[in-house]
Amino acid sequence: MLNASSWSASSPLLLLWEDSSGTHIFLSLLYAVLAISGTLSNVMVIYLVFSFKKLQTTSNAFIVNGCAADLSVCALWMPQEAVLGLLPPNSSSLRSVEYRLLRGGLLGLGLTVSLASHLLVAFNRYVLITKLPSVYQALYQRRHTGCMIGLSWALALLLVPLLPGLWTLG
Repeated sequence: MLNASSWSASSPLLLLWEDSSGTHIFLSLLYAVLAISGTLSNVMVIYLVFSFKKLQTTSNAFIVNGCAADLSVCALWMPQEAVLGLLPPNSSSLRSVEYRLLRGGLLGLGLTVSLASHLLVAFNRYVLITKLPSVYQALYQRRHTGCMIGLSWALALLLVPLLPGLWTLG
C-alpha cells in the first residue's frame, strides 16, 4: 500500500494534500458544481414523483426519502464547503468548533438517511421479488412505509451526536 512519503511529486492525488490557493479554488468550484447539480437533480426527482400518480409507489417513497436526505447535503452542506474553501485560512469565526459540529452534523445526517433509504429500497425489492404479493401488501401499507421513513430519520438523528466524536478519534 502506498503512503504519502512514497508518492512522487508528479502524482495528481498529491494536489489534494497540498494547501495551495489553487487547490482550494478547484475544490470550491467542484463543491459548487456538485451542490447545484445535486440540488436540481434531487428536486426534479421529488417533483416528478409527486406530480405523476403512476410514480407514487412504495419504492419511490424510499427514493424520495433518499433525495430529501441528499438535498440536505447538496443544498445545505456543499455550499458551505464551497464558501469555506475560498475564505482566508485565518478566518476563525466560520471555523469555530460549534460551526464545524453543525457542518459535520448536516453531513452525517444526510449520509445516514441516504444510506438507510438505500437499504429500505433494497429490502423492498427483495420482499417484492421473493415473497407472496399478500405478504408484500401487508408489510408495505402506507402507514408502515411512513413509519419506516420516519425511523430512518430518527435513527440518523440519534446517531448524529456520535459522529463528530467518532471523527475526532480517527
